[in-house]
Amino acid sequence: MIFSDIAYLLLFIPLMAYVLWYILMGHRLKPSMKVSTTLPFAGRIKSFRNYLVHVPFMLRVLTLSMIIIVLARPQTVDSWEEKDVEGIDIMLATDVSTSMLAMDLQPNRLEASKDVAKVFIAGRENDNIGLTIFAGESFTQCPLTTDHNALTNMLSAVDCDIAAKGIIDDGTAIGMGIANSVLRLKDSQAKSKVIILLTDGVNNRGEIAPESAAEMAKEFGIRIYTIGVGTDKKEAPYPTPYGVQNVPVEIDEATLQNIASVTGGKYFRATDKQSLSAIYSEIDTLERTKLNVQEYKEHEELYQLFALAAVLFMLLEIVLRYTIIRRIP
Repeated sequence: MIFSDIAYLLLFIPLMAYVLWYILMGHRLKPSMKVSTTLPFAGRIKSFRNYLVHVPFMLRVLTLSMIIIVLARPQTVDSWEEKDVEGIDIMLATDVSTSMLAMDLQPNRLEASKDVAKVFIAGRENDNIGLTIFAGESFTQCPLTTDHNALTNMLSAVDCDIAAKGIIDDGTAIGMGIANSVLRLKDSQAKSKVIILLTDGVNNRGEIAPESAAEMAKEFGIRIYTIGVGTDKKEAPYPTPYGVQNVPVEIDEATLQNIASVTGGKYFRATDKQSLSAIYSEIDTLERTKLNVQEYKEHEELYQLFALAAVLFMLLEIVLRYTIIRRIP
């Protein structure tokens, strides 16, 4: 909440002075009568009205406070705003083939990768980040955006079932994943453009070879960090309809190393979440560039509730003064 006419809040200064005056001098305004002794009144029980004597003053202060807030015009903000921020452009290219269900990373390769990626996204507040997913085919799950809440929600929805259900062909089209990401980054004005490619297999699908896609990325000044996900053992546990069985671990590390080398990136072998986190520390050292970001904001007036409260407090004070704690001079 903001105040459109914040200067009116300075009226709280004389209001506080009024409260202080009442505390120090208010008793002199009460009608009084001098008596020689108060002993005859010592045993009398106080009426509940005695405890309400200061309530009208409190209600008056609350009424004036609400009026001051109304004059200051409280608002919620929801409007378009342009600002320049420092950041880089990053596409996350994630393998969603069914082999990513292997459980050598807990709970499986895909979920572990998503968990680490969410932490990375949360820490890159000013970066444009997008998401490409691939199996036997590739498509953009989320274009470059600074709306990281939306991106995180889309990342959470990613699952291997799109390949398992035949929505896209299963397999590993690394070249297609890179090419799709390059398409999203090629027109970027950022000085640093990065693809983080995460896969657990060998390229066996797609119309574009990984090496060709890497050369394409190099032409557009895009750096590729490649991650081979999977245990360093020969086999990994994999869920099947017949229970968990061991399957071979096949990662084309030579190709992934070549892709990273050609584009000036780096290859990582991720055998656990700590290994996955290492690449994000590397990205933090990249050169940043200024981005122009548009934010939508809209102002909504909130004075109505405070005005209603002022009326209610005022009416309650009047009722108390002329009924329960009415004074007769």
